[in-house]
Amino acid sequence: MKQAIELIINGETHDLFVASNVTLVEAIRDNVGLLGTKVGCDMGTCGACTVLLEGKPILSCITLAVECNGKEITTIEGVSDGVTLSNLQEAFVRKGGVQCGFCTPGMILSGTALLKKNSKPKVDEVAKALEGNLCRCTGYNRIIDAVLDASVSTSHLQDQGEK
Repeated sequence: MKQAIELIINGETHDLFVASNVTLVEAIRDNVGLLGTKVGCDMGTCGACTVLLEGKPILSCITLAVECNGKEITTIEGVSDGVTLSNLQEAFVRKGGVQCGFCTPGMILSGTALLKKNSKPKVDEVAKALEGNLCRCTGYNRIIDAVLDASVSTSHLQDQGEK
């Protein structure tokens, strides 16, 4: 049975008609056409499908699209400002946090959620925030370094704005 839902993805409203068993990742990729959210394990264990739902990281492969009706969703495409990368995306490039790139969208979204909550995290806090995201290229140190680098850059920008 299909039903009408409204997904607000990256600030844009999408009116969809989906079956009740369609996952959020399927709706994002197949119905909306945003391909940055990856399908890895399709069981909620790898984190490749991570998106932000109302600002919190969720696994979109085990979340039904109908559960997200009317809610704000951010995908990797919504992190940058057009062609201008976010501070965290730039840090991933600077620190070599991108290897094969498959885990990168989920890592960046998890890191983005952490930095919004805690602009100056410690190494163990970054590791904890990213623990649901698997990297098969063993790039964890560089990924953690990228989040820490972004936190320093973000804190510096915030400090300048407060003066």
